[in-house]
Amino acid sequence: MTQHLAAPSTGTSADAPGHRIGWWQDAVIYQVYPRSFADGNGDGMGDLAGVTARLPYLRDLGVDAVWLSPFYASPQADAGYDVADYRAIDPMFGTLLDADALIREAHALGLRIIVDLVPNHSSDQHEWFKRALAEGPGSALRDRYHFRPGKGADGELPPNDWESIFGGPAWTRTANPDGTPGDWYLHLFAPEQPDFNWEHPAVADEFRSILRFWLDMGVDGFRVDVAHGLVKAHGLPDLGSHDQLKLLGNDVMPFFDQDGVHEIYRSWRTILDEYPGDRIAVAEAWTPTVERTANYVRTDEMHQAFNFQYLSTAWDAAELRTVIDSSLAAMRPVGAPTTWVLSNHDVTRHATRFANPPGLGTQIRTAGDRDKGLRRARAATLLMLALPGSAYVYQGEELGLPDVTDLPDEARQDPSFFRAEGQDGFRDGCRVPIPWTREGSSYGFGDGGSWLPQPAGWGELSIEAQTGTEGSTLELYRAAIAARREHPGLGAGTDVEWKSAPDGVLVLGRPGFVCTVNTTDAPVALPVPGTQLLASAPVAVDGDTVELPADTTVWWTV
Repeated sequence: MTQHLAAPSTGTSADAPGHRIGWWQDAVIYQVYPRSFADGNGDGMGDLAGVTARLPYLRDLGVDAVWLSPFYASPQADAGYDVADYRAIDPMFGTLLDADALIREAHALGLRIIVDLVPNHSSDQHEWFKRALAEGPGSALRDRYHFRPGKGADGELPPNDWESIFGGPAWTRTANPDGTPGDWYLHLFAPEQPDFNWEHPAVADEFRSILRFWLDMGVDGFRVDVAHGLVKAHGLPDLGSHDQLKLLGNDVMPFFDQDGVHEIYRSWRTILDEYPGDRIAVAEAWTPTVERTANYVRTDEMHQAFNFQYLSTAWDAAELRTVIDSSLAAMRPVGAPTTWVLSNHDVTRHATRFANPPGLGTQIRTAGDRDKGLRRARAATLLMLALPGSAYVYQGEELGLPDVTDLPDEARQDPSFFRAEGQDGFRDGCRVPIPWTREGSSYGFGDGGSWLPQPAGWGELSIEAQTGTEGSTLELYRAAIAARREHPGLGAGTDVEWKSAPDGVLVLGRPGFVCTVNTTDAPVALPVPGTQLLASAPVAVDGDTVELPADTTVWWTV
């Protein structure tokens, strides 16, 4: 068993009386996408040894925890989110010994480790599913997935009208062992990702065992992939819409956000609470409202849930204030921290989203105005880190990396890119390996190139180029995270105090602290609220007046 990191209570903000106190209440959590972070063996693919070697960088950045996207044994049909063995490491990432070394080194550096867990579906190469196919109709293992006979005279039609998130029908027909057409199986994502049937007790038993395996290894928590998808409506009823993807996030679907998922997470919480050190669970739950998201973090369920409503909000003062207020209000009754996130491995980086006009969604194919995008991204980061709760940082955003929007089609590997419909299929742009050095075949990512091509000029955005450089985005992140940790009014909490401000401007207060945000394209003059602590861009102070440039955030102590 790996030695576990002790967990002091850090949520001490004065505006959070009576709420649960734990390290996750105000944590800054850094997402590592292992294949794109650092390559330890020179094969062009990031791995666990590469992550371990770079952990001192993350310690120096000031984050509290590292969340690792999947590294399990997998055919990689969906970049590891198709798991064949939940207790093994895929050889491209290393071994269980490498995972143990990573956890130990992280704890030695004062960092916590959160691992991805994928309970909605397995790989079609999972032993259960392979045996279910090989044994044919009547196999007991088929009950652990959703196998159904088809409709039509010869069963030639899918069992219902559900669509895959990656496009096309959510069902694939099998062949019987004798070669004749067989039953269909459900996959809300790629055909290589059959959905588990969580009504079967063996599925629940298996995942309780998986939780214990990794908790015994010493991990500090789990990010639960598709947390909203495990339970399907009884009878798998037709949805009736032929444009189902547009309903996602707007309605409760028969395959998403069903109330039955909460019984599962209550059982998981009892396991987490058995272990020392405040082990946590984080929900990736796309729900129609933040109020429904709050259901996942009631006191006997998970500890955090991603705030996708915030991620999807435009760079607009009124919209930001609305989503901040609704997010805080939704989490307050359940005593859970609000989370804030701007980028992740599934969406266009916010430096590129904000470079484009609003209303284009979270997957954007155009580079937009790079200077404007970076300016807004820096300002958005300071706003996010000023808000009460926990913040997530996606690897490379601290460098101000844009999305790579001009990858050639032959280089792309996102499975939804190769399907006729569904998600846009342009997630590869945010997954390009990050640059560590100014020069080299992969800018310090590794000695053997890069599994996705990196743009020319990537080196000038590298960690080497930005470290110690006054005004760089990396140094802004380092300063902001350090100030957030040190200022008693920042971090955990449940409230902000909105102060009078012109249109397009936010002025929010926390104990001993004020944050001013100009989301407009023109400078705005404001009364100086205190002593300047940090700014996303240079500001001019003239006596009692400060001129906030366009797209700028400033922190003040008062």
